[in-house]
Amino acid sequence: MTVYLIGAGPGDPGLLTLRGAALLEAADVVVYDRLVDQEILSFARPDAELIDVGKSVGEVRMDQGAINELLVDMGARHDVVVRLKGGDPYVFGRGGEEAMALAEAGIAYECVPGVSVIAAVPGSAGVPLTMRGMSSSVTVVTGHDPLSEGDAATIPWEELAKSGATLVVLMGARQRAAIADRLLRAGKAPTTPVLVVERGTTPDQRSTRTTLSHLGEIETSAPSTIVIGDVAGLRLASIEDRPLHGWKVVVTRSADQAGELTSRLIQSGARPIAFPTIAITDAKDGGVALRDALCRLESFDWLVFSSPNAVERVFSELHDARGLWGVSIAAMGSVTARALLAHGIVADLVPTRYVADALIEDFPSNLDRRASKGGRVLIPRASIAPNALPEGLAARGWEVEVVEAYQTVRPPLREGVLEDLEGADMVIFTSSSTVTGFFELAGASLLPPVIASIGPVTSKTLEDAGFPPTIEAAEHTIPGLMGAILAYANAHPRST
Repeated sequence: MTVYLIGAGPGDPGLLTLRGAALLEAADVVVYDRLVDQEILSFARPDAELIDVGKSVGEVRMDQGAINELLVDMGARHDVVVRLKGGDPYVFGRGGEEAMALAEAGIAYECVPGVSVIAAVPGSAGVPLTMRGMSSSVTVVTGHDPLSEGDAATIPWEELAKSGATLVVLMGARQRAAIADRLLRAGKAPTTPVLVVERGTTPDQRSTRTTLSHLGEIETSAPSTIVIGDVAGLRLASIEDRPLHGWKVVVTRSADQAGELTSRLIQSGARPIAFPTIAITDAKDGGVALRDALCRLESFDWLVFSSPNAVERVFSELHDARGLWGVSIAAMGSVTARALLAHGIVADLVPTRYVADALIEDFPSNLDRRASKGGRVLIPRASIAPNALPEGLAARGWEVEVVEAYQTVRPPLREGVLEDLEGADMVIFTSSSTVTGFFELAGASLLPPVIASIGPVTSKTLEDAGFPPTIEAAEHTIPGLMGAILAYANAHPRST
């Protein structure tokens, strides 16, 4: 039985340590603070007990004494208890007090350090805390401590004002004017550069540069990190330079297919909002028709895949790739072709453009000759899909059999997701079904101002609904779509 005091890092879930993530996955109970990102909590087991003990100005769910008692109680009753704290647990996190309470109660504990706000936040804003010729030391203070004169003062402001060290103030947003006043009265130059960073390392990070004499005048809110000193006048590369920094982007792909797109959005600085408007499920008949068709594969000349979902459904039933002997394979798009390659199959035909019209154009004609098996094509696909592909191949002389391989259905709405859509900057649609799903689940009133479409078929569905896309990818893949989105964002910077 052990209580782990884990630092969750400065805000960005990517800055959680590997050991912290592993312990979260093993935890029976997670006791967490207000500033811990919900994505970090997703590392916990679904059956883990999550206890919010967060504090904010004017709101205290549980005072420190009660938190200490809770950790002792949980530590005595569970194998793995995680106490998750923003930044590092032993840097202005009262982790030391919790450790002492556990030690006095005889409860085993361990500190798992986290990436501290001290260096991470200024670094993410483009400011190094030390710089040759500018600053060779750093002093860190809390803005919560008393700022009055005499015995009540716990921070040597006069000494700090005379020092050439970079001064980092944590939790000082509300006291910024008083902090500036103390330093100015102690002799610090009014022109001393100051950096104030709100919500550091997150997609909502906002940096303000000013001078000490104007620090009290700027608008800021907690959590903020304040850097005072010559280095604060520097402006190196910042996460705020990312092309989608601050954009709230709605991702409508199914939960099991959104990973690549979500990852690319995060790398570009966006805050993705997961809003799956479709889910992939078994065919209505449980796969009976698909299995029957696969038992007759030798009667087909071509097997045509229009999506990776179709690939996975076929190979969940076709356990031996030798069953494809003698059958030519077509894949509508590079993503579908890669899904086939994962099963050891190289597609015989991949059209130059990843739409049904291109596949039809590139498909061999059967009008003036008879194929060896009668010219038959099998298309496994979703229960609801456009008929352009089978009709187009039939017009080229092929006998086409369409079989339902899977269904696209509407997933249940998670609690609070419609509220999350409010104020979003962009929505991304990767198929016609995601478009219709969005309107069915959320309605047109929650449609963000910027609409991105993966290609002309999806765009046509949007246009028919009265909402032509703002962005359409020239290459109908996730990388192509992201390229179009980034080009748009660079040409239309988001106002902050």
